[in-house]
Amino acid sequence: MMFKKVRIKSFETGLVFHQGEFEGILGQGTHWVNSFATSRQVTVLDRRHAWFRHAELDQVIRSHALDNMVDFLDLSDHQRALIWINGRFQGIAKPGRHGLWKEPAETRFEIVDVRQKHFTHPDLEVIRAGFGSSEELRTELVAEGHVGVVLQSGSEPEVIPAGQHAFWKDAGPYEIKSLDTRELIQDVTGQEILTADKVTVRLNALVTAQVVDPKLAVCKSANPWQALHRDVQMALRAVVGTRELDEILAEKDLVTNELATLITDQAGEMGIKVLRVGIRDIILPGEMKELMNKVIQARKAAEANLIERREEVAAIRSQANTARILADNPTLMRLKELEVLQKIATDSKLEVILGEKGLADRVVNLL
Repeated sequence: MMFKKVRIKSFETGLVFHQGEFEGILGQGTHWVNSFATSRQVTVLDRRHAWFRHAELDQVIRSHALDNMVDFLDLSDHQRALIWINGRFQGIAKPGRHGLWKEPAETRFEIVDVRQKHFTHPDLEVIRAGFGSSEELRTELVAEGHVGVVLQSGSEPEVIPAGQHAFWKDAGPYEIKSLDTRELIQDVTGQEILTADKVTVRLNALVTAQVVDPKLAVCKSANPWQALHRDVQMALRAVVGTRELDEILAEKDLVTNELATLITDQAGEMGIKVLRVGIRDIILPGEMKELMNKVIQARKAAEANLIERREEVAAIRSQANTARILADNPTLMRLKELEVLQKIATDSKLEVILGEKGLADRVVNLL
């Protein structure tokens, strides 16, 4: 018989193996172990190292001898464990069997399912900075004023807000599309459209819109803003192409309202809300501008001539009325004559030229 002296300290635990089979544990103190023909071996483990590591871990777990001293983890392919020791994050445990001493260090773990591709945690920044986390996690940044839509085959799209996000690398392929949720202005310029009376006009339109349903926007179109721009172009052609030029120029607000109705319905099907629509410019070709200018000039000239004739008629009518009143009232006529002579007499230099005899006699009689 041969005995081996083994001393176990307060922070240590001994594992006894006989012929390769786990036999038991040794606690604090001095022990004499029969090691005949080296068939019995004692492995002393330091519990100050929080991880329980041993080549025969499976045997130890099956024996249940250390269940009160060690937390054993058996992680499947789709599981990971977040390890915390003394309140500090230590790393991510991969699939397989692991052990953590329950004391003297304070240890805890969280088991997570990587099939939930989007990893969220109150201490995400600490975990991302931890050793080895980059091997398991992929980081995505969604800019301020945007939202991200996570697309993965076989899964419902997930909307994530602005900020840093983490995703498990083993969760399978996925794609993140970022959408600007702020109010954006679509400037649709240089649209040459043929009116109902075969006049080519160039229109510039402005559409202010906002994404309100990111899931619908991503699922309906690869680029919702480009699709909206195309829909505005088509709506302009539909509205302008059915009207004559005069109607377009005279009823610009009506055209704008009809355009807004068409665009609002089409944008709503893509998860976009149209806030404002306006036609900024209506540009005519050079020869049409000259014709329009001539028409306007002729119209204004006719209006001016008409006003002038109206004024002449009014003046003649006024004179006729005055003459009729004077003819019917001799006294009033006499007063009018005296008023005229008074104006003449007030001039310091009075020159009287007598002509027709009857007129001269009447003037002399008045004087």
